[in-house]
Formats: sequence, structure tokens, C-alpha cells
Amino acid sequence: MSLAQVETVAPEETGGGLGRDAWRRLRRNPVAIVGAILVIMFVALALLAPWLAPYPPDKPVGQVTPTSIPGPSAEHWFGLDDLGRDEFSRVLWGARWSLVIGVVSLLLGLVGGMVLGLLAGAFGGWVDGVVMRLVDIMLSVPGLLFAIGIAAMLGSGLDAVMIAIAVVNVPIFARLLRGQMLAQRQSDYVLAAKAVGVRRRRIVLGHVLPNSLTPVIVQGTLTLAVAIVDAAGLAFLGLSSNDPSIPEWGRMLADTQRYLSSAPLLAVFPGLAIIIAALGFTLLGESLREALDPKYRR
Repeated sequence: MSLAQVETVAPEETGGGLGRDAWRRLRRNPVAIVGAILVIMFVALALLAPWLAPYPPDKPVGQVTPTSIPGPSAEHWFGLDDLGRDEFSRVLWGARWSLVIGVVSLLLGLVGGMVLGLLAGAFGGWVDGVVMRLVDIMLSVPGLLFAIGIAAMLGSGLDAVMIAIAVVNVPIFARLLRGQMLAQRQSDYVLAAKAVGVRRRRIVLGHVLPNSLTPVIVQGTLTLAVAIVDAAGLAFLGLSSNDPSIPEWGRMLADTQRYLSSAPLLAVFPGLAIIIAALGFTLLGESLREALDPKYRR
């Protein structure tokens, strides 16, 4: 078998057949459609917040007292918060901050996890053992508790939150990619490439790694939902930015605890925003998993 023939032995997962089949399944899946609509709405509102928000998110636009906080009205759809700022505008801008924190932490965790997974899956042996023991140690600590510890150690701030969430996600991507690469290493096309003398680096980077990325991409969609919830949780605990003008959903929930009896809607709106955003990415990610992974197909 020649080298050119080996190049064509790669599994069908890299071809257009599986992609077309997955797209057909997604279009017929109502769960995927609902998830996609929620995700598109969330991303659109986050990107268009500067133009959709009727008021600045950090400036008071009305008079309030601790015992009298105006609720929803024609002028202020979600009412005012405890400092007289428009709640609807702050929820819109909160989507923007949640998207930035979620995407940045996801990318950092994905890169770190892929580096460790690539090392473990490509070299095996003692390298695999060292990397997986490190991954096991990181996974032995509950994710949110691990993130709280890292954020507290780094100090309050958005950077600390993004790094903390990214570190928590590193072992998840590392273990997933390593498992996929180990399975691909026993495939016929890899054995054939080794038999004709193809270099290991070319096999790993040219075939094994690309054919192992599909589950990692699906996991990234699911992880983005968790990242949004974790970011809100860390902000609720006071581990995010100390700047009160930044409209983070978790920080908004924390600030409204004193006014739950007089203005409960101040907690309802950011809470619903967190649920809807996380639900959209979760539904879309689960649908992608069912469409792309043969084990989950019905």
C-alpha cells in the first residue's frame, strides 16, 4: 500500500456524509431547534446590547428608596434596581458579559485540555500516566469548589473568574481527547500508515487528532452552559469584579437579596436569563451529541 492510498483510508467521520446526516437529524429534532433558537437569541442580544439597551447600564435613571423600588412599567420594562438603574438594560448588558466570560474561559480550558490530551494520546506510556494522574487529581475536587478556591487565590476580578473556570474545564477536555485518540490509534488506517513508514507526528496531527475532535466540540457546547452558570455563581459569591457598574447576572442576584420582599422581580429577571442561556447551550449540545455520536443515535 502506498502513502497516497493510506491518505484515503481515513474513517467516514471526516467526510461530508456524516456532516450531512447530522445536519438532517438536527433539522428534524425539535430539541435542537429550540436550543438553537435560544442560543441565537442569547448571542444576538449580547452582541446588540449597546444598541438595544434603552439606558446606560451604570447610570441611575430614576429615583428609588429602600422601601419603594419601582417595578415594570412602559418606560422601564423590568423596573429599576436599588440604585435607580434600568433593569432591562442591565440584563441585556449582562448577556454580553456572560458571553465574554463563557467564551474566553471555554477557549482557555479547551486549549489547555487539548494540549494535555494530545500529549497523553500521542505518546502514551509514562507521559500518559503522568498526565492522567494529574487529570484524576483535578477531577477529584468538585468543579465549583475548585473554581471558588482558584478565584479566591487569584483575587477578585473577571480575569480570576475566567481563569478559574478554564482550569476546571481542562481535565474534562484532556480526558475526552485522550480517550478518543487512543481509540483512533487502533484504527486500520493508522496501522496501515505505520506499516508503510509514515511518521508518527504526521499520523497524529494529520489523521488521529482531526478524527478525535468531534466529541470535543460537542463537549465544548455543553461546557459553555456550565461556564455561564459557574460565572454567575462566582459573581454571586463576590469573587468576580468589585466594580458595581459591571452588570453581571450573578452580581445582580447578589445585590437584590436585601430587596426580595419589596422587589422580588429584581432577582427573577437575571435568574431567568441565566436559566435560558444555560438551557439553550445544553439542549443544543445534547442534540449535537445525539446527531454526531453513533452511540447516542436513536
